[in-house]
Amino acid sequence: MDDIQQQILIRPKTTARRPLLGLTILLVEDSKYCSESMRLLSIRSGARLRRADCLRAARKHLKIYRPDVVIVDMGLPDGSGVDIMRDIAKSCVPMPAIIATSGVLGGTERACAKKAGATLFMEKPVTDLAQFQQIILAGLPNELKPSGFSPRLTGVTVTPDAQALQDDMEHIQQMLLEADETDKTPSLRYAAQFLASLAREANSKRIQKAATNIDGFANSGTATPENIREQMVLIRGAVDQRLAQSVQM
Repeated sequence: MDDIQQQILIRPKTTARRPLLGLTILLVEDSKYCSESMRLLSIRSGARLRRADCLRAARKHLKIYRPDVVIVDMGLPDGSGVDIMRDIAKSCVPMPAIIATSGVLGGTERACAKKAGATLFMEKPVTDLAQFQQIILAGLPNELKPSGFSPRLTGVTVTPDAQALQDDMEHIQQMLLEADETDKTPSLRYAAQFLASLAREANSKRIQKAATNIDGFANSGTATPENIREQMVLIRGAVDQRLAQSVQM
């Protein structure tokens, strides 16, 4: 009896409301705001979610646990998601479904993910329950897909806790403060892609503007402590506004 057959035997019976019941998902994602969306979607679908916030944590996790699905963000603080996808594709037997995700939609993102072993690509933001379930199920081997599953209608969405936005901003601010004064370019590029992805998640034009500005500083080499502080003020204002809206709701 192979590993997939064993999984089928021990997996709880899925239902229309919980089609991912019994699945374990490893989310490799540095944003707490995005992770909160994925956590809520997983709970609503019946799946168990584990999170690693960097490549190092993901590799440590994979030495101990064997997830059914791995969702990997393309941009991580200690490297590219492509690296861990390649590792999984080479070493894991049976291989879990690998789903790449990103909120920075460049022309090469999908191609790089597919070449590294990703089965599917999931665009951020991911808040729609039906979309989430359909993408996960599409990535599974046929033996693990529930029989007779009827996809939900779109429109059921989740809303992450706005406090996670503040946590993400504090993460970026601390990283920029600790960046190497002699060469801030790598840190600025990471901050720009992190914020651009977060702007899509939070639907914030102000955060997107700051991400574009920071990316410009990184590419031109014109970053100064003063203009970085200006961008942090812009971002902080956007986050405070969103937190205030959350309280009013």
